[in-house]
Amino acid sequence: MALLKRSTPATPPVTPEDGRMTLMEHIRELRNRLLKAILAVVVGTAVGFVYFEPIWNFLKQPYCRLPQAHQLNKDQCTLVVNGVFDSFFVNLKVAVIFGVVVSAIFWIYQIWAFVTPGLYQNERRYTFAFLGLSVPLFAAGSALAYVTMDKGLSLLLSFAPEGTLTLVSINEYLSFALAMLIIFGVSFLMPLLLVFLNVIGVLKYKTVAKHTRMVVFLMFVFAAVATPSQDPVSMLALAIPMVGLFFVAMAFMYFHDKKRDIADAEHARAIEEELDGPSAAEGTADSVEARD
Repeated sequence: MALLKRSTPATPPVTPEDGRMTLMEHIRELRNRLLKAILAVVVGTAVGFVYFEPIWNFLKQPYCRLPQAHQLNKDQCTLVVNGVFDSFFVNLKVAVIFGVVVSAIFWIYQIWAFVTPGLYQNERRYTFAFLGLSVPLFAAGSALAYVTMDKGLSLLLSFAPEGTLTLVSINEYLSFALAMLIIFGVSFLMPLLLVFLNVIGVLKYKTVAKHTRMVVFLMFVFAAVATPSQDPVSMLALAIPMVGLFFVAMAFMYFHDKKRDIADAEHARAIEEELDGPSAAEGTADSVEARD
C-alpha cells in the first residue's frame, strides 16, 4: 500500500493561469477585480474633488448652450439648488463622473483580466488589442454623448407651455449627464464584444449574418430605452453609430472566419496526407510484390 501511494502521481495545483479554478476561487477573483476597479474610480473621484471648478464648467456647457439656461439671469448660466445638502452632492456627482470616465482604462482592464484566465494561451494575446480598442471606443461614445446632450435637452424643454419657466436642478442635470456618458460609452463597446466572441470561436459570422435585421432592430430599441431623455435625437445619435460599428465588426468577423476556414482546411489536408502516406506506401509495396 505504501508503494502504491508513493507511486501515485500528485495532482498538479489549480492555478488561475491554467484557467482551472474552483467556484470559491472564481468568487475571490471577482471580488479582487471589483475592489481594484472601485479603487481606481475612487482615486479618480478624489482627483475630481481637487479640480471641481474646471470639471464643473466643462460639464455644464451643454446646458449653458440652451436659451433655457439664461432665463433666470441673462448674464450667466443658471441651475437651481433645491436642498441644503445638494451643494455637497453636486461636488460628489461631478467628482464621480470624472472618476468613472478617467479610470475607464483601469476598470475595463479588470473586466478583461477576470475573463482571461478562462481563455487559452493563444487567445490571451488579444489583451492589448482589446484594451487598445475599448478605451478609444468608450471615449468616443462619451464624447458623442457630450456633443449631443444639448440637443436632447432642447427637445425635451421645448414641450413646456409658453409663458412657463422650467427650473432644472443641478442634481437632475448631473444624473442625466452621468447616465448619458456611461450609456453611450459602454454601448460603443458592444461591437467589440462581438469581435472578441468571434476571435475566441464562440460566435460565427454566419450566425450573426442570419439575424442582422433583428440585431439592428434591437439596437434601435436599446437606444430608445437606454437614453435617459428617450428623445429621438439622442436615440438616433446612439443607434446610428452603434449600427455602423456593428457592420464594421461583421466585416472583421467575415474575413476572420474566412481565414480560419482556410487554415482549418489546410490543417485537415495535412493530417489526411500524413495518414494516407503509410497506407499508400504499403499499397505500392504490395503491388510490387504481386508483380514479382
